[in-house]
Amino acid sequence: MRAAKEVFDNLSAVDTRIVDELLAKEWQRFDKKIVVLDDDPTGVQTVHGISVFTDWSEKSIEQGFLEKNRLFFILTNSRSLIASETEAVHQEIGRTVSQVAARLNQPFVVISRADSTLRGHYPLETETLKAAIEAQTDIVFDGEVLIPFFQEGGRYTIDNTHYVQYGAELVPAGETEFAKDRTFGYTKSHLGEWVEEKSNGAYKAADTTYITLERIRTLEIDKITDQLLAVQGFQKIVINAVDYVDVKIVTIALLRAMMAGKNFMFRSAAALPKIIGGISDKPYLTREELVTEETGHGGLIIVGSHVKKTTEQLEELKMCPSIRFIEFDCHLVLEPDRFQSEIDRVIALAEELLASGQTVTVYTRRERLDLGEHRQDEELLLSVKISDAVTSIVERLTVRPSYLIAKGGITSSDVGTKGLRVRRATVAGQIKPGVPVWMTGEESRFPGMAYVIFPGNVGTKTTLRETVEILTGRVLSP
Repeated sequence: MRAAKEVFDNLSAVDTRIVDELLAKEWQRFDKKIVVLDDDPTGVQTVHGISVFTDWSEKSIEQGFLEKNRLFFILTNSRSLIASETEAVHQEIGRTVSQVAARLNQPFVVISRADSTLRGHYPLETETLKAAIEAQTDIVFDGEVLIPFFQEGGRYTIDNTHYVQYGAELVPAGETEFAKDRTFGYTKSHLGEWVEEKSNGAYKAADTTYITLERIRTLEIDKITDQLLAVQGFQKIVINAVDYVDVKIVTIALLRAMMAGKNFMFRSAAALPKIIGGISDKPYLTREELVTEETGHGGLIIVGSHVKKTTEQLEELKMCPSIRFIEFDCHLVLEPDRFQSEIDRVIALAEELLASGQTVTVYTRRERLDLGEHRQDEELLLSVKISDAVTSIVERLTVRPSYLIAKGGITSSDVGTKGLRVRRATVAGQIKPGVPVWMTGEESRFPGMAYVIFPGNVGTKTTLRETVEILTGRVLSP
């Protein structure tokens, strides 16, 4: 554990004007389309004006390639899938992206956007993409760049160790609740050791290339580029970063190395797509930008995530007397008839309250469903059934909410793709730090509606309430 202030106060200052000028020059030379595969919808939490496709059909991928933007997102929602499903999805995407790119004669880069606290199907996803793309093209991947830095969520990599900020302290990621994830758990915080752990020793910490903060902050871009040019055999590259300027500096070197012929796979959090895609900063969204149709109906908030921060935010929201709360007893999934009755009850009550103009929060029972040790796949399959039930609440709505917030990555993915039936959405921007908003497409159930994708582990205790306040246009006194 480290004191955040002490770490940040001791960092060398950087002339950001020089960095921005150098990066702008590299962007002018770089001609590759950036395809970002997102394992849940929260990866768009740093961008705006970008398309998100919820399928990976040839039609959608071609549409993404033909857009003027440097990058587009494909939502895989793979964190909700078992390993065999994830592998099949990434094989298909790798093949289709390669085929479309060849037909359009458009070179490309793939970023596997994953959780900033290191959870997910790693290294399965990037290894599957590597194999699929190399089988279809003449690309040979020299290395894999790892950059879980995500400033908005308090995720920093320092001295090759990844940290999660809790108040004034930086806690090694391997010592947090996220590392204890039943499906995607790990023990190591040093990213080289984490790679060795997750790859079962196939890739060693000692063989990993490390881009240090010291080299980044002293603008040794040529030396960083030389490090990247020396990588081969899908060697891992760990990027240290505590600020967006660090990502910009490394991106200059990455673009130079790629223009020199090196091919990299990327496993990153949400910061890298913004920087490598050249996405500008944008002020946080306002109610006037998001609520474009005044229906007199209430807004709907769906809370599925069970991480500690989500539960704290829910408890804060519960202190607002103007919001109605409906607890969904998801543990009834073990009793199918009672489970269906519970779904029907929640939907009927939510419909009634929304139609009367009240803001409604539907939340899943806070205790996790625990089947015991060595039954992770069964738990994951049950969680899919629960998520399908939560999704059906939105899917069966006949009342259009004035807005919709979904709390949790898997929850927001299923609500967006299945409940709202979104095929393509536009990222409007962020309503709060790290909290993105989609504007739903014409094909969706409620076209042009603001859909707030609220990651489970982002924000302070009051951020969910503050988000609702923005959307309702009034203070909700707790």
